[in-house]
Amino acid sequence: MSMDFNLFMNDIVVQARKEIVAAGYDELKTPEEVEEVFNRKGTTLVMVNSVCGCAGGIARPAAAHSVHYDKRPDQLVTVFAGQDKAATEKARTYFEGYPPSSPSFALLKDGKILTMIERHEIEGHEPMAVINKLQDAFEKYCEEV
Repeated sequence: MSMDFNLFMNDIVVQARKEIVAAGYDELKTPEEVEEVFNRKGTTLVMVNSVCGCAGGIARPAAAHSVHYDKRPDQLVTVFAGQDKAATEKARTYFEGYPPSSPSFALLKDGKILTMIERHEIEGHEPMAVINKLQDAFEKYCEEV
């Protein structure tokens, strides 16, 4: 049974990665990649991905649809909680004042946290509500494209 479960989980992880990359987000799999990208000038949206249902049913669809907006972050990136553990840990060091949360979104500018949408603001909400929260943050902190 554990062999079947591992194959099943691997399929879920592969699908979760494909969905977020197809939405235009770059995967950061190492602490070095996180540091390099987070220290670039400009705004960066980080989607902390996970295999839970609210990631697949709410957060990833919101991540995909929220960027179709007049203002958007300069960079779209993702780390995968529970999968790319060192990269996720490194990313979380930038989220000062926020406890670990997945799925979640962090918006940074020049490597400094501006705002975060945590799991409790995603789980149990409609994707449109999360899209609106993301776009409100884009409106406040990002430039027009």
